[in-house]
Amino acid sequence: MASVLLIEDDASVREGLELALRRQAHTVHTAESGELGLEKLRVFQPDIVVLDLMLPGIDGFETCRRIRSAGEVPIIMLTARSDDFDIVAGLEAGADDYVTKPIEPRVLDARIRAVLRRAVSEKPASEDHPAGERHGSLVIDRSGLVITKNGEPVSLTPTELKLLLELSRTPGQVYSRQQILSAVWDHDYLGDSRLVDACVQRLRAKIEDVPAKPDHVQTVRGFGYRFGRS
Repeated sequence: MASVLLIEDDASVREGLELALRRQAHTVHTAESGELGLEKLRVFQPDIVVLDLMLPGIDGFETCRRIRSAGEVPIIMLTARSDDFDIVAGLEAGADDYVTKPIEPRVLDARIRAVLRRAVSEKPASEDHPAGERHGSLVIDRSGLVITKNGEPVSLTPTELKLLLELSRTPGQVYSRQQILSAVWDHDYLGDSRLVDACVQRLRAKIEDVPAKPDHVQTVRGFGYRFGRS
């Protein structure tokens, strides 16, 4: 059971999803606009946000950016099936996953549970942690799930953290996007690499000295990604 904040302006969709999620034992808070959603985020502090991209006033992209700038709460975005640009833009804004419309409630529930499993498994266990693995200025503490760069903590979402942990486990090994999807997102996406590419872009912005010329998360053109050897 999770506390879900559902931000959706279409009343019929909102009410239908709210009912379906409550049947799955989730606690559901709803908002019909980005502004109201941000307010309820502060009040209820949900476990996860389900966010429609097409909202009046502050649109879903800006709402997503503001949610992400405020913390690491997981975000699943809702988007039209044909809007490839919206999917990429939403992921780049900070979403962890997406579900296309028309929405199957059981699919949404499965995605919520998968994202939350990832968030729980990547929650830091303690502030007392060993030195960890050093990769230049980047230090990865696997036991405490703490990442530091130049001695300063790096704030990563659960998805970004799991991606970094998976890639850095075997430096130099090349992972295909499908392998990363299976390891990090906990379910298959039929070859949809946009989740991986957007998450890599966000991760690089946080851990690389020069994100355009990454030392750590490197692209292997035509294959996927690898973590650079120290």
